[in-house]
Amino acid sequence: MSAMKPFKNLIDFEKAKKIIMENTKEMERKERINILDAEGRVLAASIKAGIDVPGFRRAAMDGYAVIAEDTFGASRINPKRLRLIGKVFAGKRADVRVKKGTCIQISTGAPMPEGADAVVIVEETSKEGNNVNIYKPVYPDANVSAPDSDIRQGDEILAECTILTPPKIGVLAALGLDEVEVYSRPKVKIYPTGDEIVPPGKGLEYGKIYDINSYTLATLLKSMGADVYVNDITGDTKEELESCIDEAMDSDYAIFSGGSSVGERDLLAEIIAKKGELLFHGIAVKPGKPTIFGLVDSTMVFGMPGYPTSCLTNAYVLLVPSIRKMARLPLNVKREEVVLSHDIVSTVGRYQIYTVRVAEGVAYPAFKESGAITSMSMASGYIEIPANTEFIEKGSKVVVNYF
Repeated sequence: MSAMKPFKNLIDFEKAKKIIMENTKEMERKERINILDAEGRVLAASIKAGIDVPGFRRAAMDGYAVIAEDTFGASRINPKRLRLIGKVFAGKRADVRVKKGTCIQISTGAPMPEGADAVVIVEETSKEGNNVNIYKPVYPDANVSAPDSDIRQGDEILAECTILTPPKIGVLAALGLDEVEVYSRPKVKIYPTGDEIVPPGKGLEYGKIYDINSYTLATLLKSMGADVYVNDITGDTKEELESCIDEAMDSDYAIFSGGSSVGERDLLAEIIAKKGELLFHGIAVKPGKPTIFGLVDSTMVFGMPGYPTSCLTNAYVLLVPSIRKMARLPLNVKREEVVLSHDIVSTVGRYQIYTVRVAEGVAYPAFKESGAITSMSMASGYIEIPANTEFIEKGSKVVVNYF
């Protein structure tokens, strides 16, 4: 039985983050997907319009399609009177031509009838039998959208790396595209390890705990743009861990939860070093010191702390920036300056991620202990305390990074 060993060489937090980001490559894989599934995805090629939109002259307002010259001089006192010869609605084509002295009732979006060059809005008219009184003159093209008024054929409409939002997906639909080429999402495999954890929904034996980390990691990384697969709970023997790493070689990330402490079952760092390159094991950060990172082929392998708060905190500050970079997505973190409610005594020499609850511009401590998930669930976000800071006084202004 091997003895427990202390961490010998803790890497600086900022250096650890830099190593991770330098080894994070932007996604190159591409795929074609239905536009109904494209919200939030990143465009892999620019989109040029293959057609004009709307593609025909159409009414921009409800009213009457007219020959503009027929309305010149119209006023409330001396209206111009035109004979109504038909109606046309959106998606339909008028079956008669507008000639001098006539008009056609038209709805917004309907194609302009032949002969007409303007639309008088309905509010500037009144109808008397088969005649329409025009109270305000219009000029050619008034209240008429040109065939390319929305999109012009040949124009670049969306640039590569555009994040597809509902309005931008609407542009794709307007161009008649039902599929679009996007960058693939980072592929993440999560491996919960340890004999002490049990899947939610199962009964608990004394001394066992439910698997929390798989669920917090999976939901967080999915929300950040990754495709996530959670493996069944596995033991943390050398053979089992090696098998998991071998199986993860088709993924961008292999994330192990548990097994990264310095106890006798600490084998993950050794296996990474054997199969690839171990870049660090242990960070001068609180919580989350026993964090591992390395590369096996092109797969980024992380060993996350077993304690829920340590695991999720490090996921926010280390995994999320990497996932967003690989996914070609911006790292959008809401930050706010607030006032600290209590004194904080920090650990000199270790960068601290300190969870807080914010209410009415005041930050209250939320951290209980690394094993308490409520340190995260009751928190609004976290403040970052540099390694050389020992004490922050009550009433100080601090910047909160919101979850």
